[in-house]
Amino acid sequence: MPTLHWIGKDKIINHHQEVPYKVLNHEYGFSENGKTETVIDAGNLIINGDNLEALKSLLPKYEGKVNCIYIDPPYNTGNESWVYNDNVNSPQIKKWLGKIVGKESEDLTRHDKWLCMMYPRLKLLHKLLAKDGAIFISIDDNEQANLKLMMDEIFGAGNFVANIIWQKKYSPQNDARFFSDMHDFIICFAKNKNNNEEVGWVRNLLPRSNEANSRYKNLDNDIRGPWKSSDFSVKTYSKEYDYEITTPSGRLVKPPQGRCWRTSKQNFTDLLKENRIWFGEKGNNVPSIKRFLTEVQNGTVPVTIWLRDEVGDNQEARQILKNIFSDAEFPFDTPKPPRLIDKVLKLSTDKNSIILDSFAGSGTTAHAVLNLNKQDGGNRKFILIEMEDYAETITAERVKRVIKGYGEDSKAVEGTGGNFDYYTLGEPLFDDNNNLNENIAIDKIREYVWYTETRTTYSTSSESLLKDKEVFLGNYNDTGYYFIYDKDNLTTLDFDSLATYVQQKAERYIIYADNCLLPETFLREKNIEFKKIPRDITRF
Repeated sequence: MPTLHWIGKDKIINHHQEVPYKVLNHEYGFSENGKTETVIDAGNLIINGDNLEALKSLLPKYEGKVNCIYIDPPYNTGNESWVYNDNVNSPQIKKWLGKIVGKESEDLTRHDKWLCMMYPRLKLLHKLLAKDGAIFISIDDNEQANLKLMMDEIFGAGNFVANIIWQKKYSPQNDARFFSDMHDFIICFAKNKNNNEEVGWVRNLLPRSNEANSRYKNLDNDIRGPWKSSDFSVKTYSKEYDYEITTPSGRLVKPPQGRCWRTSKQNFTDLLKENRIWFGEKGNNVPSIKRFLTEVQNGTVPVTIWLRDEVGDNQEARQILKNIFSDAEFPFDTPKPPRLIDKVLKLSTDKNSIILDSFAGSGTTAHAVLNLNKQDGGNRKFILIEMEDYAETITAERVKRVIKGYGEDSKAVEGTGGNFDYYTLGEPLFDDNNNLNENIAIDKIREYVWYTETRTTYSTSSESLLKDKEVFLGNYNDTGYYFIYDKDNLTTLDFDSLATYVQQKAERYIIYADNCLLPETFLREKNIEFKKIPRDITRF
């Protein structure tokens, strides 16, 4: 399989494992009733902070649970005028590249920089995606070829689904130097496309449009309802299927030259008896076969060309932003229309799916999720991550207005309802000396430790007793997990602490503390594994 190489790849290929784990700080909640300081905890999140670090912070709760990912990363056009810096040359990225890639970063082309920026983020997105999930990535010709090879490496070439062409413009640019670019791409990969696997991605059929249904007529008042005719001849040739047919008017017809009928003469006779053959209203046409509306699939198979009439274009997206924010200026040259994301969601989600967008921009993904939930009564959840300063003033503000309603007079749009919690990236769990950060709340530490041990989401165990709830993490796979920690004092696993804290029966025990005074023979006899804080806490 072809592989992609670039300057700095050897430094970046495992960088996602070295990214510091930072906690998320809750800033406020928002619903139709307004702002609240308390956590709503309904599943919708907007996070302001570096998306690489934010993705890492999502792992304890969301690894393998995100059903659909849509991202619209920088296209790497070299355009320096945007606030959302599209040539990956912002101060944050330059600082990060210099630290991770080293002096080599001074010689990197913008394509090398883009690949170094994207690779670890895609690795974390792969971890977050569910086994039956799919990722959709908007991109243009600047990096489309590089992105495809990078995705082949991370997601597996066998999980490539499609390279969709989306018509983003209404009219050509007459001042274009060579060609007027009229489309972007949306690359789609599944986490697991192999149908032989127990769990894999299955795309949904798209809802049938009224226009598609209107093509079915009932020209002969057939009791089976509306139908449309389909060619009864096929391009392949078989002597057995090359025979004369007599129309009701008495005309003899044969298949067009080089073609044959699609079935045998006996089958044709049966179809004729079932009134499945149509010869035209005058009974003199070449035969066609009737396809009834009641027999078609409960939807249409998606195609790889999405035209603007169906999914909108950049101009439509700008008009929506203008209606939401009146005359405000936006740092988005090519925003995406909600109808585009709506189609992605209809292809790849059900009513209870989790949708992630780690390059949230103006918040279109949340807009589309809220719209679709209102349409079909769904309970889809969105997670948006935006690193730029406008995460609060544009991204979150747009979602607020979509929830409550926006626009004036004839352009007024009714609110969708809904809610979200707004977070910022907090401090790292471990300090510069690799010790637990004493500023971090104990529940965040417990959540992290539980995840590193079980790779499952942490929740307070219903089995917890009041006297050990600050130590007992829970039981998982017949193992009891305990975390004896006090930021102000050294903790010791001894006979007294064992009797005090370990109340839950299990086949084996994993107990964290600063020190252990229990004899090795006793630990083995009681099937206890001691883990030293912070040395034995796994970093991921």
